[in-house]
Amino acid sequence: MDKYRFVVHEHNARRAGLHYDLRLEMDGVLKDWAFRKPLPLEPGVKRYGVQQEDHDLYWLDFEGEIEEGYGAGTMKIWDKGEYEVLERTPDKMVLMFHGSKLKGKYVMLRFKDGWLFFKV
Repeated sequence: MDKYRFVVHEHNARRAGLHYDLRLEMDGVLKDWAFRKPLPLEPGVKRYGVQQEDHDLYWLDFEGEIEEGYGAGTMKIWDKGEYEVLERTPDKMVLMFHGSKLKGKYVMLRFKDGWLFFKV
C-alpha cells in the first residue's frame, strides 16, 4: 500500500484564532482541513473540521510566521509523518496514520458543510 506524507500545523492566526490544520498529501497537493481543537489521539473523541483550499507541498515542512493575509500568524508543526489510504470515496476516507502523535486508523466523514474526524 502506498504511503503519503501529512502534517498537522498548530496555527495561531490573528483573525481566525488558534486552530489545527490537517494537511494530507493527495493528488499532488496538500488537501487541508481546519479544526478548532487538537486532533483526537484516543477513540471516542470526534472533531469537526472544515475543508480549506489546497496548499502546495512546500507547507509540509513550514514552521514560522506568516506576515500577511487571512492566515497571518504563527504556525508550528504539531505532528507529521506518513499515512496510508485504506478507503476513499467522496464522502468518506479511512486512513492509517504513522506520525509521532497520530497513530493508527482514523475515519473522516463528510457531515453537512464539514467533516468529522475520529480514531477507531
